Amino acid sequence: MQVAKNKVVSIDYTLTNDAGEIIDSSEGHEPLLYLHGAQNIVPGLENALEGKKRGDRLQVSIAPSEAYGERNDALQQVVPREAFHGIDDLEVGMQFRAESDTGQHIVTVTAIDGD
Repeated sequence: MQVAKNKVVSIDYTLTNDAGEIIDSSEGHEPLLYLHGAQNIVPGLENALEGKKRGDRLQVSIAPSEAYGERNDALQQVVPREAFHGIDDLEVGMQFRAESDTGQHIVTVTAIDGD
C-alpha cells in the first residue's frame, strides 16, 4: 500500500529540534495512526509521506510555515497561576490546550515568575 489520501497510515517517529534534542517520539509507544489527506498532521510531514510505502524510512526537516507557523512573540501573555487549575508542579516547557474566541490553541509555558 502507498500512502495516499483517505488511507489510514501508521508511523513510528522521532521529533528533534535543530540541536538534535528529542522533543517527542513514538518509541516505547504505539505508532501514530492518522487519516492521510485530512489535515490531521502538519502539512510538511503529510506532503513528505505522500506516496511512501510500508517499511520506507525517511528523515524530514519541516519549515515552520509547513508546520505550526512562525513564532509570534506578540502572542505571549502573562497569566495568573490560578489559570492552571489542578497543576501543582508547573514547569517551563509544559504545553496545554487552551480555548479562545478563535478556537483551540496549544500554549507553552516560557517563563515562571512568582504567581
